[in-house]
Amino acid sequence: MNSIGRALLNYLIKGLLIVLPIALSVFIVVWAVTTVDSWLNVNNILGVDPNTGASRNIPGLGLALVISLILIAGIFVTYFVTEPMYDWFHRLLDKIPFLKFIYSSIKDLTEAFVGDEKKFNNPVLVEVGGDLKRIGFLTQSDLKSINLPGESIVYFPFSYSFAGQVYVVKHEKIKPLNMSAADAMKLVVSGGVSHFN
Repeated sequence: MNSIGRALLNYLIKGLLIVLPIALSVFIVVWAVTTVDSWLNVNNILGVDPNTGASRNIPGLGLALVISLILIAGIFVTYFVTEPMYDWFHRLLDKIPFLKFIYSSIKDLTEAFVGDEKKFNNPVLVEVGGDLKRIGFLTQSDLKSINLPGESIVYFPFSYSFAGQVYVVKHEKIKPLNMSAADAMKLVVSGGVSHFN
């Protein structure tokens, strides 16, 4: 394969890595809302408009129901799921490694942004060479357990993307930033054009 073909294949793969998760997320949300709307079938309740013969729809009812179901699931898990039920679920996941991998990856990523133990709450500035610095998030400050004392893990999100890279960095190259994690994330993801306080 020539260099042009390799470059095109590389661009295709990178494009898929960006477009596929976004498209899949949009598809799932649209599917959930339209499916719930069709289940509600408000025409049976409200009937048909006698003047026009058109069916009566309530715009956004499916979206409201999907959000309500997610909220109810959150309340249920918070107040009713006990430790034995949680342990049983994790033992079940241990028996299905592929499902465990998918579940734990999605759970870890979700918790990194919105969980009780947010992982991206320590914005840092890292020297990467010369006068060049990058904004990232300190995710692991002590790597003694993997025989890397004096080093940390820093996550660098990409601009205009949901992706990023993880680097192992020496402590002396890391400087805490005096800004909120949300402002740091907006600044990086926007390509530096976002204003912050």
